[in-house]
Amino acid sequence: MKKILLCAALSSCFTGVLLSSSVSAQEAKPEHEVSFNLGAVSDYRYRGISQSRLKPALQGGADYVNNVNGLYVGTWLSTIKWTKDAGGSGEVEMDIYAGKRGSITADVSYDVGVLTYVYPSNGLKNVAGFVDANTTEIYGQIGTGPVYVKYSHSVTNLFGFVESTNSGYLDLGANVDMGEGYTLNLHYGRQTVKNNTSYSYNDWKLGVTKELVGVNFSLAVIGTSADDKLYRTPAGKFTGKTSLVLSAVKAF
Repeated sequence: MKKILLCAALSSCFTGVLLSSSVSAQEAKPEHEVSFNLGAVSDYRYRGISQSRLKPALQGGADYVNNVNGLYVGTWLSTIKWTKDAGGSGEVEMDIYAGKRGSITADVSYDVGVLTYVYPSNGLKNVAGFVDANTTEIYGQIGTGPVYVKYSHSVTNLFGFVESTNSGYLDLGANVDMGEGYTLNLHYGRQTVKNNTSYSYNDWKLGVTKELVGVNFSLAVIGTSADDKLYRTPAGKFTGKTSLVLSAVKAF
């Protein structure tokens, strides 16, 4: 489950990248641009909940963007544990997304698109109390300066929850330049799960990112208000507990 911010969301996860209004910066970019990223995280948290059983995960992706019209498409993968923990199978999450970024005014940007989370061979539809884990959401984001507001709306069942179409996630955040290459990452989110209200919760993040030797490092404290009796590993560990999470991502 990727927030397209990468750290900022990493984020979440990777939440969106604000476009520069500088004409010279736009002219310096090619019309068609392809990029790749490869990384690791001490605990893959998505919307505050661990997807990797509170353990490290390997991640990577590829993106294409048209710098003239703002259209983009990409994919991102991560190792996971949660589908197995729920009684199914599979150890990989693959996100496929497409959208359009642009500017409404010189100071206000937008990002709209669709994102599908694919869990190959997850098998949750064969587990009592679950449906297939594959999920599709549409999203929209508005940003100004370092601040953004994003809303994601599920057009399918959400991550295996029964009859959960039309669930929503509100993401409020800011990525503040602190100087000397440091960025302060602030986030607050609200996940609502349609017809499964006991699984709804809030999450938050306070972190900092910095690029060193060509690698983007992020260190963040992440926590949730999720019910610790519902969000647990088979061993009884709470997957939404407040924890310190370290990530490292190399873009090329």
